Amino acid sequence: MAKSPEMEHPVKAFGWAARDTTGILSPFKFSRRATGEYDVQLKVLYCGICHSDLHNAKNDWELTPYPVVPGHEISGVVTEVGSKVKKFKVRDKVGVGCVVESCRQCDQCNKDLENYCSKLILTYAATDTDGTPTYGGYSDIMVVNEHFVLHWPENLPLDAGAPLLCAGITTYSPLRHYGLDKPGLHIGIVGLGGLGHVGVKFAKAFGTKVTVISTSINKKKEAIEKLGADAFLISRDEEEMRGAVGTFDGIIDTVSAVHSLSPLLSLLKPDGKLITVGAPEKPLEVPIFPDLITGRKMVAGSMIGGWKETQEMLDFAAKHNILPDVEIVTMDYVNTAMERLVKSDVKYRFVIDVGKTLKPQ
Repeated sequence: MAKSPEMEHPVKAFGWAARDTTGILSPFKFSRRATGEYDVQLKVLYCGICHSDLHNAKNDWELTPYPVVPGHEISGVVTEVGSKVKKFKVRDKVGVGCVVESCRQCDQCNKDLENYCSKLILTYAATDTDGTPTYGGYSDIMVVNEHFVLHWPENLPLDAGAPLLCAGITTYSPLRHYGLDKPGLHIGIVGLGGLGHVGVKFAKAFGTKVTVISTSINKKKEAIEKLGADAFLISRDEEEMRGAVGTFDGIIDTVSAVHSLSPLLSLLKPDGKLITVGAPEKPLEVPIFPDLITGRKMVAGSMIGGWKETQEMLDFAAKHNILPDVEIVTMDYVNTAMERLVKSDVKYRFVIDVGKTLKPQ
């Protein structure tokens, strides 16, 4: 007979979980494994609310094992380390992102691309190596192998910096990998939400010319005056779009809703790259002819980053003072935050103050 979540492991834990497709979260008692010899135990202080948390809570992707404790933008402080841990000590500030384990033997792992390991284990809504569920950062403590724990730069705030562990690396990695980080390049950022606004900041820090591409004129002032974009393009304005045809070196598409890729491909120069990082619920059509092949253009994807690159991203963000724009909320506000997230009623990322507002019940 399967053990209850409270009895699976020896360390008592508390969080908020969704138990069915309503996605409504409520207090949840469970347990964490004892700190192993290579493990780091941390007190969770802050956890960002990612759009994928909402999808998983509601089982939109039909992959959710209930009960599910979301959260993979986690910052906190080390409370215990295993006997063979070398990189961390008690009281260190740390972060945990979207992955907590991989095989560490395959080609991808050997290339520091654990995020593409076929045996990766996600921070939540997955099955750990011992067969028990993984639970995320909407909780009081985490126990994670030190390989997947990140050093937190001293000058990076733990609260506003938390969303960098998903939103940050999701936009940083494709800019770096696809060579879209060179000064003078013209880069488009599609969508000005949790991902897009951070993408603007990274692209500007790399020295590129940045144009925000959005359906809403209402975001123009914010994009240019606050986030530092160089230009703004309204994707529904056919005249504006025609005027920008063939002027972009690369585009990072952060939109998770179903949309046409053809207008975006038309904006690219020959050899231009359209990189998708959003996760629409339904497949998108890729217009091969004439949009793709006549300009030797590329449509590609990207998913977070490996742990070496994620650490690099955190250090880069600290050096260049790059922080997501966040709204700090309490744990008991999480369901309202989810409702507002559906309506895009946040600029631009919710972060839960877990350390101060998560109260065991």
